[in-house]
Amino acid sequence: MQAEAFFLPIGDGQRFCLFHAAQTSDIRGLVLYVHPFAEEMNKARRMAALQARALAQAGYAVLQIDLLGCGDSSGDFGDATWEQWVNDVVLGCRWLRSKDNAQGVAADQIPLWLWGLRAGCLLAVDAARQMDEVCNFLFWQPPAAGKTLLQQFLRLKVAGDMMGGQSKGIMETMRQRLASGSPVEIAGYMLSSGLASGLEQASLVPPMASTRSSQRLEWLELSTREDASLSPASAKTIAQWQQAGLSVGSHVALGPAFWQTTEIEDAPGLIAATTAALSNLSR
Repeated sequence: MQAEAFFLPIGDGQRFCLFHAAQTSDIRGLVLYVHPFAEEMNKARRMAALQARALAQAGYAVLQIDLLGCGDSSGDFGDATWEQWVNDVVLGCRWLRSKDNAQGVAADQIPLWLWGLRAGCLLAVDAARQMDEVCNFLFWQPPAAGKTLLQQFLRLKVAGDMMGGQSKGIMETMRQRLASGSPVEIAGYMLSSGLASGLEQASLVPPMASTRSSQRLEWLELSTREDASLSPASAKTIAQWQQAGLSVGSHVALGPAFWQTTEIEDAPGLIAATTAALSNLSR
């Protein structure tokens, strides 16, 4: 079944969305996909679409949303702030829930999942803090904090200027511009101060202590090594989520880091592991 494409009105603009209806008579859950940052979003589009279809086949209703200034949504990337992106995620969840309610299903009967990739995991956590219902989380390659992702993105500018022999002091100059409220251009993307600041402050801290034993986090990473295991940093973060009361499942799948490869690549092992993780859960 083809996904339903539409524009979701938000404020004075609109966000491009793809809705994958559950392909079973019994809906197992609602899933909102939160895409990664900048060019990683484009590299990950194919994998996100493949996974969304697989989850729909497994009985989940999935919404993919292009955040403000991304993909086919209104606005420019340079217009976006972290707060606006978080608001887009919240409103996307509300749309999913309203469509679910329109089918006569009580909200507490169908769990809501926030599925993030890379920076999308951080956005999912911040959005959950603003919602009035308990969320489950599906993380693909989650970072411990946004500060590292911002540093990696800024280094693209440094690397580009090194090629032209103009790298001296460029990192400090960019940070000064952002701190003063001015945007900077990096790899074809205009990065606003509001977006940089929000990303830098974001962390993968559980949004709240859970009193619901069924609240879950599914944590999945990729590696090109068959014997790979979670890093100490990942294990530490997972322990924090468990201490907050969530049931956590983790898996390292075999496959390439598709969000950063030169060519568009697939990681079928990740799709299979993700689908299995959610399919094995009881409502």
